[in-house]
Amino acid sequence: MLHNYFKIAWRNLLKRRFYSLLTILGLSVGITFAYLVGSYVYTELQVNSSLRNADNQFIIRSEWRNPDMGVDLATLGPLGKALRDEYPNLVAGYYRYDGITVAVSRGDKHFREEVQTGDSTLLTMYGFPLLHGDVKTAMQQPNSVVITRGKALKYFGKTDVVGENLTLHNFIGGKQEYEVTAVLEDLPNNSVNHLLGNASEVFIPLSSLDGRKGAETNWNFPYMITFIQLQKGVKPADLEKPIARLLATNAPPQLRNNLRAYLTPLKSYYREANNGLVQKMIYTLSAITAFILLMAVVNFVNISVAGSASRLKEIGVRKALGSLKTQIIGQFLAESVLLAALAGLLSIGLYVLARGHFGNIIGTELPSVTQLSGWSFLVVPLIALLLGLLAGSYPAFVLSGIPSVESMKGKFKSVGENIGFRRMLLAVQFTIALFVFAAAAIVSQQVDYFFNKSLGFHKDARVTVAVPRDWTPEGLAKMEAIRNEFRRMKEVSSVSLSYEIPNGNAGVDYGVYKPGQDSSSATHTKFLATDQHFAATYGIPLLAGDFFQNSETALQTDRIVVNEALAKALGFKNPADAVGRQIRIHTFPNPLTINGVTTNFHFESMHKAIKPLAFFHVRGSNAYRFLTFHLGSDMVRSMAALEQKWHEVMPDAPFEYNFIDQTLQKLYQSEIQLKKASQLATILAVVIVLLGISGMVSLNVARRTRELGIRKVLGASEVSVVMLFLKEFLIVMLIGTLISFPSAFFVTKNWLQNYAYRITPGWFTFAAIGCGFAVLIALMVCMQTYKAARMNPVKSLGAD
Repeated sequence: MLHNYFKIAWRNLLKRRFYSLLTILGLSVGITFAYLVGSYVYTELQVNSSLRNADNQFIIRSEWRNPDMGVDLATLGPLGKALRDEYPNLVAGYYRYDGITVAVSRGDKHFREEVQTGDSTLLTMYGFPLLHGDVKTAMQQPNSVVITRGKALKYFGKTDVVGENLTLHNFIGGKQEYEVTAVLEDLPNNSVNHLLGNASEVFIPLSSLDGRKGAETNWNFPYMITFIQLQKGVKPADLEKPIARLLATNAPPQLRNNLRAYLTPLKSYYREANNGLVQKMIYTLSAITAFILLMAVVNFVNISVAGSASRLKEIGVRKALGSLKTQIIGQFLAESVLLAALAGLLSIGLYVLARGHFGNIIGTELPSVTQLSGWSFLVVPLIALLLGLLAGSYPAFVLSGIPSVESMKGKFKSVGENIGFRRMLLAVQFTIALFVFAAAAIVSQQVDYFFNKSLGFHKDARVTVAVPRDWTPEGLAKMEAIRNEFRRMKEVSSVSLSYEIPNGNAGVDYGVYKPGQDSSSATHTKFLATDQHFAATYGIPLLAGDFFQNSETALQTDRIVVNEALAKALGFKNPADAVGRQIRIHTFPNPLTINGVTTNFHFESMHKAIKPLAFFHVRGSNAYRFLTFHLGSDMVRSMAALEQKWHEVMPDAPFEYNFIDQTLQKLYQSEIQLKKASQLATILAVVIVLLGISGMVSLNVARRTRELGIRKVLGASEVSVVMLFLKEFLIVMLIGTLISFPSAFFVTKNWLQNYAYRITPGWFTFAAIGCGFAVLIALMVCMQTYKAARMNPVKSLGAD
C-alpha cells in the first residue's frame, strides 16, 4: 500500500511540476538554514567536552565590587595551588598560567606567539594527545617548551623535533634558549589553550622567562588564569568556605574586601563567558531558524490548501470507487512526506555549498557532512517526516472529509474553503518576515553606529606593531632611540611608544583622590602607560595643559595627564583648574601633578560608558609593548618603507602589524556576526515569501479564470483585475505590520540596552521597511496577474 501511495504521489508531483518545485525550494531553504545552525550549535556544545575528566573541571572566576580592579576570568596568583595543597580531599589538581605574547625565533624565522607560562600539570590534567615526548617530564625543566604539531611544522618543517631548540625573547632585552620536550597534536577548540583572543600553542614553565617571574606566588597579582579539578563527588559549593578562608588569610585588604572568587564548570564556561556571548548567539540563531522554518512550513501548507480545489474531483472518484477516508489521508500525507524528503535531500547539497560561507559569517568552522556525528544523518529524514506530516495534515484531513457528491461537483466552498485559515497563515508568514527585516535593520544600524561615531581620536592611517621588550631603564632608552629614528622618516607623520593601544584593554586600575581627602572615597581610574607623543599620534585633543611636556620643557616623570571625566570626578570646576594641581594615588608614596587634561575618548568598546582615565609616562615603569605609527597618505609606499626600516633597526623582531581599524573591528566581532547572520536571514525570508506568493497567486489565477472572464465582460479594467488579487495580500501585510513592528521595536530596544552608546530606533526605519515590503509584494503579484488580466474573455470563459 505504501508503495502505491508514493508511486501515485510521484506522478502527481510530476503533473504539478511548477507548484512542486516552489514547495521544494521553499522548504529546502528552511531546512538548509536549520542544518547550518544545527551544526553551529552542535560544534559550540562540543567545546571542552573532550577534556579529560571534563565533568570535574572548573575555572576560578572573580567577581569584583569595582569591576575595574580585575578581570572576570582570572584570580589571584597562588589561589589554585593553595587550594590543592591545603584541601587535597576536595581538589584533585590545578593548572595556572600567565598569558603573554613573546617573540619566538628559530634561525632566521621570527614570529610573535601567544605563549602560556604555566604549571607542569598541563599535560597530565587534560589528556591532550601527545605526538612525541613524555607527559610526565615534558615541562619539569625551566628551559623546556611544549609546542603543537602546527608550530613544529612552522618552525622545523617536521613534527619529531624533541631535543631541538627555540629562542624566546624575554622581558629584559635578552634571549633564552628552550628545548622542545614534547609535541602535542593540534588541539580542538577548548577553554584551556584558547581562553583569550588567540589560541596558545607554545607552553613553557611558570617563571622560566626573565622579567616575568613570581606572579604565581604573589597574592597581590589578580590576573592569573586558574583551573582546578575537583575530587569525584565534590561540588563547587563545597569550596566556598575554603576559598574565603584562603583569601582572608593571604590576600591584601584592598583585594579581599572587593573580591569574591567562585567556580564555573569548564564545560559551560565557553558559552557563559563574555556576558554569555556564545549562549546569546545560540539562542538568537535558533530563534531565527525557527522563524525561517515556520515560514517554509506555512508556504507548504498554503500552496497545498490553495491547490486543493483541483483535487476535488479526483477525491470524489476515489470515494465513489470505494476508497476509504484513511486511504485518501495516507495518499496526501505520502505526497507531503515525499515533497519534504526531496527538499531534505536538496538541503544536504545546499549545506555543502553554503557551509564555508555561513562559517565565515558566524566565525566558526562548521563540520563537513562526513565529519558530523552519526546521529546527524538521521536529522534530514526525521525533519522531512516531521515537516511532511505537519504540513500535509491539514489539507489531508480537510479534503478527505468532503462528501463524495460535493467532491465530484468540485464544490469545496460548500463545505467551507476556509479562506480565513489561509489568510491567517499568510499573515503569520508576513509577520515573521517583517519582524526579521526590522530586527536586521536595527542591528545593522547599531553596528554601523559603532564604526561611524566619533571615538574622540583618529583611527585612519594608524598602524600598531608589537615591539621587543626590555623593561630596564637601558632597554627603554634604546627603544625611545628607535622610536626617534622612525620619527625622522618622511613617510611617518608621528610615532608613539606605549604599553596600551585602543584594543579594549584599558590598563591597570588605581584609586585617585585629592590630598587631604579620605582615600576610601578615591575614584577608581584606568591608567595607561604612554610617551609624550601619544596624543599627537592618535589625534586626541587637549582641553588644557600639555601632554606631559611641550617642546621647551624637559620631561618630568612625576606628572600625569587625565581625561575630562576624571577631572570632573575629582571635583575640578573646569579642565584649566585641574592643571598644576596635585593628586594622590593608592599605593603610590608621593603625590603626582596633573600636567594636562584631554577630551573624553573611547579607549574601550562602546559597550561601556567612558570612565575616568589617566596617563603615566612609560619612563615611570619602563614597561612598553607597542609602537603606533601615523603614516602618510600613500599607504603602500609608507608601509614598504616602514617594514624596511624595521628590519634595519630590529632584525630579530617580527614585523607583524595591525591597522587600528582592524583592531577596533575585533571589539564588535559578535555584533558584526549577528549583523551578517540577520542579513542572511532577511534574504532567506524574502526568498521564501516570494516563492510562497508566486505559488499562491498562480493557483488563485488558475482557479478564478472564469470569474476573471465574467468580470471583463461586465466592464472590469485590467487594473481592477490586478487589484482584485493585490488587495488581499496588502490587507494581510497590513495586519502583519501591526503585529511585527511593535514586537521588533520591543525586542531590539531591550537588545540595545546592552550598549552604553546606542541608536534610537525611529519610525522612518519601520516605515521604509513596510513600504519596501509592500512594493515587493505588489511587483510580484502584478507580474503574475497581468497576463491573466489581459487574457481574452472568450478564452477565460472557455477554460475548464
